[in-house]
Amino acid sequence: MNGNEAPVKVGEEYEVSITAVGGKGDGIAKVKGFVLFIPGVKKGDCVKVRITKVLANVGFAEVIKKLEKLEKEPKFATISAEELTREEEPESQYEESEDFGEDA
Repeated sequence: MNGNEAPVKVGEEYEVSITAVGGKGDGIAKVKGFVLFIPGVKKGDCVKVRITKVLANVGFAEVIKKLEKLEKEPKFATISAEELTREEEPESQYEESEDFGEDA
């Protein structure tokens, strides 16, 4: 951090997603860019935690409750084979006319 106070305080609660596991087996999550170590979780878990200890650069938290995984929007839209092969007439902003190209 830049020498300022940590963005979390002991006793605060947050919902986090575990993004990695540290060398000692604790889960790692971030809150406002601040690293938290959380025992008893694995990568991919979504949990509600309570901050138990705050140091200058990292914090520690305990799991209060396991949450359902947060459902993310897919990065790319999924379409069916039928939608892929179906041809749609493009909407025309012009009227068709019989005298195309003729000078009036």
